[in-house]
Amino acid sequence: MRRSSSSSKPAADNPRGAAVNHRLSTLHQRLYHALNLARRCSDNNGHKWSVTDIEIQRLVLRSIDAFLDCITKETAQTSLVKDSVDDVIGASNGILRSRSLSVLRLASDVTLKMINVLRYSVLQPYIPELVRSLSSLLSLRHTEVSVSCATALSAILSNLSTRRENEVWEIFKEENAVSCLVNCVKGCCSDDKPIEYFQAIASLLSKILWRWPASRFQVWTDDKLLDNLKDLKLTRENSVQAAVLQLYSTLALCGNGARKLLQNGESLVEMMVDCLDASKSNLERIEAFKLAQCLMTGEEGCSEVMGLCCKPLVKAIVSGMSLGSSEIAKLSKEKVSLLTEACCLALITRWTGDHHMYFWKYGIDIVLLDYLLYGLGDIKHYSSIEELIAVVQNGRMHSILLPLRPYIWDILGWLAAHCPYSDKPEMHCSETQFDALIICACIAFMESNHTSSLLSQNHDLDAPGSESACRAILMMVYSPCKYISTRVKLVLSVILKLHVKGSVNHFYSTLNSISSARCGRPGNLQVVIIIMSFLCYLGLPEYLNHVNTCKGTRTLIAFITWWLRNPVRIKRMNLASHLHSLSGKRTCCWTSAEDWEGEDIILVLCLWALSELMRYSGSICDNNSQKDFDRAQFIRDLEEICSNDSSSGSRWYAAYVLSYMGTYGFPSKFGHKIGNLITENEFADMELTFSNEESVFVHKIILMVRCPSLVPDGDVLPEKKSSSGSSSSYDMEQNNNIITKVNLSARVDHSSFLKLLNYVYMGSLQACDENTVKNLKILAKHCNLQPLLYMLCNRNPKWGSPFPSFNLTPALGQSGYHLSFPVSYFRDVHFEPKENQLIDWKCNYCLSSNPHMHVHKVILWSRCEYLRALFQSGMQESRLQIIKAPIGWNALVKLVGWMYSDELLTPATGCLWDNLGVDEKMNELQPYLELCWLAEFWLLDDLYEQCCPIIISCLESSRYLSLKVIQVAADLSQWKLAETSATYVAPIFHHLRDSGELENLDENLVEMIRVASVHLTREVGGLRSARPW
Repeated sequence: MRRSSSSSKPAADNPRGAAVNHRLSTLHQRLYHALNLARRCSDNNGHKWSVTDIEIQRLVLRSIDAFLDCITKETAQTSLVKDSVDDVIGASNGILRSRSLSVLRLASDVTLKMINVLRYSVLQPYIPELVRSLSSLLSLRHTEVSVSCATALSAILSNLSTRRENEVWEIFKEENAVSCLVNCVKGCCSDDKPIEYFQAIASLLSKILWRWPASRFQVWTDDKLLDNLKDLKLTRENSVQAAVLQLYSTLALCGNGARKLLQNGESLVEMMVDCLDASKSNLERIEAFKLAQCLMTGEEGCSEVMGLCCKPLVKAIVSGMSLGSSEIAKLSKEKVSLLTEACCLALITRWTGDHHMYFWKYGIDIVLLDYLLYGLGDIKHYSSIEELIAVVQNGRMHSILLPLRPYIWDILGWLAAHCPYSDKPEMHCSETQFDALIICACIAFMESNHTSSLLSQNHDLDAPGSESACRAILMMVYSPCKYISTRVKLVLSVILKLHVKGSVNHFYSTLNSISSARCGRPGNLQVVIIIMSFLCYLGLPEYLNHVNTCKGTRTLIAFITWWLRNPVRIKRMNLASHLHSLSGKRTCCWTSAEDWEGEDIILVLCLWALSELMRYSGSICDNNSQKDFDRAQFIRDLEEICSNDSSSGSRWYAAYVLSYMGTYGFPSKFGHKIGNLITENEFADMELTFSNEESVFVHKIILMVRCPSLVPDGDVLPEKKSSSGSSSSYDMEQNNNIITKVNLSARVDHSSFLKLLNYVYMGSLQACDENTVKNLKILAKHCNLQPLLYMLCNRNPKWGSPFPSFNLTPALGQSGYHLSFPVSYFRDVHFEPKENQLIDWKCNYCLSSNPHMHVHKVILWSRCEYLRALFQSGMQESRLQIIKAPIGWNALVKLVGWMYSDELLTPATGCLWDNLGVDEKMNELQPYLELCWLAEFWLLDDLYEQCCPIIISCLESSRYLSLKVIQVAADLSQWKLAETSATYVAPIFHHLRDSGELENLDENLVEMIRVASVHLTREVGGLRSARPW
């Protein structure tokens, strides 16, 4: 076939093309004439040109420059150009490496032009060589050269393939590029540098920080640089402010860096909000939105930023999302980028906080409606929902805004889930307009369920936005705001009509087929949408007759049981592609950015649906259809969910389901261990007497932390220090014998109160009859136990709320007083480490100069079998107020924290750990090795199981660290850890042996490493020799 493009015609038929080719050929000849004046050599990396004559260098560069000027999009594909690339790059690199100051500016400019003119695919083989030559010149601090080199490197990084990343990063490290750039930025404040210089340097540094997380630590820990950035951000030059914002954003990709920026971050946040103002350029606003997103990657960061500027920031977000009077069809790419970044930041609505109130106040409802029904006209007055539905169907979201639709559904859903108003929010749109907004979401909901034929045959199923649409309806149906919930149920009921029954049956068949493994499992997105839809139907009372509660309960229990045996872990961003913009920014060192569902989305939705079915049926149906149901095992499964590291959402709804099976509260393994105290009178210091003269002994410290209302005010005196370090009112020995007696009201039901104590001590209680539950509601309300009261009242957990933890660490608080009681008064034992190496150590409660911790015998007794036996032995040691722990101070602090919370403090992570030296890392691990030894000595199996994974995970970061750990582990007789360390050292055994680094190691340990090395060699050899037939 003949090509129609005139540019592809032969030169004879295309005079202009013939002229271009002739000129290109002429310049090509001149180029090689100049190149032939230089000396050419070859090595493994290709051809290199070497010449020291400045005039020849200048002639070569001008020839290259002229040749590049003649290259067009068409001629770039010719063999004449392609065959010249090797020589052109070789010559320019040779001149750059010569570092001749008189031609460096011209050389760097020509190299920049070459990178911009030639295709990246042509340049790719030469990228490492170019990066090395250009980055080596950054340290010269020559303004024009630095600008050209930085700009050229930025262009390379903009197109760099992931395959080349490691190689390029190694070159940057060898050339110390990041330090050079940091020094250049710091020099911008002290030297009179042009704006273009700062822009080029800052842009390159930002690109490096974005692409390589390992580069960030040395930047955000440079206090002088951060101070210089504070000075630079005061300038009113738009381009400078945009560059500063971009630098801050890339630093905030690191969680530790973001926390550093937010330390005394009032000025930073103020500058960020100022750059979000509508009077600023779109470039500044976009970079400010990106910075805000990075700072608020996690809920903690969001709370901190909102604490500084909640009202103006939300106002800026709503303003940034607003379409204004712009014609959608004429929106520029920059404006669309601004809208996208604003919508992306508006997803902070997924977290609770005061910002929700301001989103409503500044008219987020009108903004969302404009996105969906822009230009539809006045829809404020319609007589019926059906008429409004017909009108809304004719409105189409403009194609330019379609990528923003998932953001709209998410924002709408989160606003409903966290609405701070119990009744109608402070809306800017009318009720009819709000109904139109709901109708749009319901139509998208129907489309995602393949049931939209009644309403619209034209709308295509938008798979990336379907999950968000379903989620939005789900959040609105179960919104704590009665107005929102009522309106969406009304609209959804009209739209659904007769389509519910088929959808419910589809839900049953899908889940049954998965749990019974009868056929191939559908995709995760499909499963999530089906369960969400079923939950929405359960929220519509008029459609409950379509739901067979026993069948639904049976189906869900079977599926949940199957899931627990075959967990399908999936993050929400894998279902909603628009969230990739949040998580795809190469973040690092963020530990609290996980959604409420975590990776348990399917489990959370199924538990939620099961709890709703049980709400209507009262309990799990006990009939012949449930004969295969193991109730006791299912309860154990739910308790395990509550106790393990599952997401907060799955733990909440597991506890909610348990409440319909007679278990109220929040089961935990730690609570179960502390709960043993309720049947023991050991160390009890309070007697509660009922009206029938029966009594129960309890422990003040447990009540004071878990239920302060049960501890009467003023029954003990605050402790005072004496010169001996003991209490002047009571000594510890005397305090152990004091029993506070409390008479309970005659209105307190004996059996119900004992169950309440079970909750206080264990975190959960058993209650089956309605009368007991009624009494418990009264007691929980009186004792201000809000989480338990919500559970007893069968209230849905609020989306995003943290799962109540069983934690006694407040008993160790430094405040000294909890309510009207001195916490220290109940702490009757000193815990001391084996050595006293702390300098200037002081205690807040006594005058003892020896490092120690005040702890409670009752806690130690319940947590440690060894100490329990010691306290019960009757020996002299059992009556001492000082217990010597055979471990160091750091290990002791971690041990006490674990005893009071069942959680072990972990060492530094992320870049904080990676940038520690081997000796510093060893200091961090030393306490965990000591705790492993102590755990075996004191019979603390749970502690041992938590310590070992921490140690092993740290060994993976450094083989030389493993060499140090193996000796300490052997000294502590921790042979399993020593053997594990040996396997990590094994790959470098021969190097260590030849270098003499094993000479100070015990011979048995050297042999252990040698054996591990031999095993490794055999395994690798076996893998290499294994070949398929």
